[in-house]
Amino acid sequence: MDNQLEDKNIETGQEMSFWGHLEVLRWSLVRIAAVVVVLMVGFFIAMPHIFDAFVLGPTSSDFFLYKWLGNLGGIPLMPDFSSSDYKVDIININVATQFMTHITTSFWFALVLAFPYAIYEIWRFISPALYENEKGSLRTAFLFGTVMFFIGCAVGYCFIFPFTFRFLTEYQISTEITNQISLNSYMSSFLMMIFILGAVFEMPLLAMILSKFGIVNKSFLKKYRRHAVVILLVLAAAITPTGDPFTLMLVFLPLYLLYELSILLVRKAGE
Repeated sequence: MDNQLEDKNIETGQEMSFWGHLEVLRWSLVRIAAVVVVLMVGFFIAMPHIFDAFVLGPTSSDFFLYKWLGNLGGIPLMPDFSSSDYKVDIININVATQFMTHITTSFWFALVLAFPYAIYEIWRFISPALYENEKGSLRTAFLFGTVMFFIGCAVGYCFIFPFTFRFLTEYQISTEITNQISLNSYMSSFLMMIFILGAVFEMPLLAMILSKFGIVNKSFLKKYRRHAVVILLVLAAAITPTGDPFTLMLVFLPLYLLYELSILLVRKAGE
């Protein structure tokens, strides 16, 4: 229906009204929601087959990162990755938690997989208002942002979360205390860290958009580079509250590289 509205206005040469734009946006949101629901059902069906291998992967020594680090030998201030008997048992203390986790995990996985389609729908909605020269650059920006989001999620799952989780689960203030990790605690940390990294990796895209509107430029970002380093260190510490400098730098370095990439991508003052 939204396509019919757009086509009708193009043919008559009339500008679409506010309510017409709202109707187009409504149908875009409906299609995005429909795709998310379909994917969510698919993940709900497949979740028992992928939960142990993927979601709970970092809880055992079979995880690929642990094996790789174990082959490198001991790393100062970090757990003994060469140990083959590492295993964390995730416990459930609430009756409905496993069922709700099944639903929420399926939803978040569906949301991630539907992200490119959501970007496509946003593009379809705003593209009629753009000039031809603007469409090319914005299309590239959306594609770049989508790729960076998935790279951020991958970095969070493959590196940041496993490092943080293993450090925290093996840390002991006393040998008399046994760590028992609840399902709620594990899933909240798992999802939060991965999606935060996905969002943080959108920094260059945000810088590009702000540059388009003349809010930031190369000289501005270079001038406040030192301030940005402090802010990024605080952000890295918030994402990985482990306290060890190795993990902190593991998070900080990608963030700093993203800031430098933003400087390369934004416009110079006056352009």
